[in-house]
Amino acid sequence: MKGSRKSPSAAPLPYPQTTDTAKAWFTRHGINKSAWARDLGIDRMVMVDLLRGRLKGLRGEAHRAAIALGLKANPESTSKAA
Repeated sequence: MKGSRKSPSAAPLPYPQTTDTAKAWFTRHGINKSAWARDLGIDRMVMVDLLRGRLKGLRGEAHRAAIALGLKANPESTSKAA
């Protein structure tokens, strides 16, 4: 059953986060970043580059990873002001 398990830690981080608070969240909760990324289907290096500030998360997988890390708000969950 390799790769098919979902751990309780496989949940997006609460928004808003900074790179420093996201790193601290992983440390505070004792969660392995690589396992978290794998459980959410995120490339580990994309997550690392976001946390190091090398990527901004503007499009594609970096955008999805930034939302999961709480660095960006989920555009689907924000209500439209009419």
